[in-house]
Amino acid sequence: MSFLGLNDKTFAVFGVSNKKSVGYFVGRLLEEEGAKVVYVVHTESRRDQLAKLLADRPIYVADVEDEAALAATCRAIGEEQGPLSGFVHSIAFANYSEGFKPFHETPRKDFLQALQISCHSFIEMAKNLEPYLLPDASVVTISISTTQMAAENYGYMAPIKAALDSSVVFLAKSFSARTRIRFNGVAPGLLKTSSSAGIPGYVNSYLFAEQATLRKQAVATGEVANAVVFLLSPRSSGINAQRLVIDAGMSTNYFDKDIVESSLKGGAV
Repeated sequence: MSFLGLNDKTFAVFGVSNKKSVGYFVGRLLEEEGAKVVYVVHTESRRDQLAKLLADRPIYVADVEDEAALAATCRAIGEEQGPLSGFVHSIAFANYSEGFKPFHETPRKDFLQALQISCHSFIEMAKNLEPYLLPDASVVTISISTTQMAAENYGYMAPIKAALDSSVVFLAKSFSARTRIRFNGVAPGLLKTSSSAGIPGYVNSYLFAEQATLRKQAVATGEVANAVVFLLSPRSSGINAQRLVIDAGMSTNYFDKDIVESSLKGGAV
């Protein structure tokens, strides 16, 4: 019997890309706890790749930029795999193909594409899956540890994630009118994933973030998955409309003496 009470429950995990992704870690941990997992990927080719890792697990394809296609996938998941005890939204994309630009030069098309993929898709999933969610289901999205720090190389994705955080609150309120379905976000610090590798200058930011943690060790993807699975479980029943920060204390430690000394080395105070 699972301590978390997840035995025989079914969850859909959107945004599984490879074995390093948050979605993959969440799915495997759910399975360890006795749950059934429906994996959802972006493309047919991705499904073919993951089928080698996931054997006979159900894998669906959802293009979140295509409104009708996303609705059809959600309907298929609900009708074929439901009822669902919850779902995970682990999807984000920004077009950094031209490198990062000053924030005020953000192209409209890039901002709106990122907003649809990274935020509004979450709202659409909730709407489309509502008929197939159990009355006490739990839903979790993946955000970032802070949207208030203007990291130049992350650029316009921070406002997108801020919109995602706000959507968590508004979905929780909206669904509370008829159900006890909960919505929460997990907000990790910098992670070593394939997706993050596409952000310009990410490696240096990751190494800095590691030194800024209280333990001098970066947040691991598995630690994020642990938090997600807890929020999906009945053990977190009193938590709703919240964001749970997983940053190993980084946000409290920017004046760490080693970081300060390193930044001032060779310079005048």
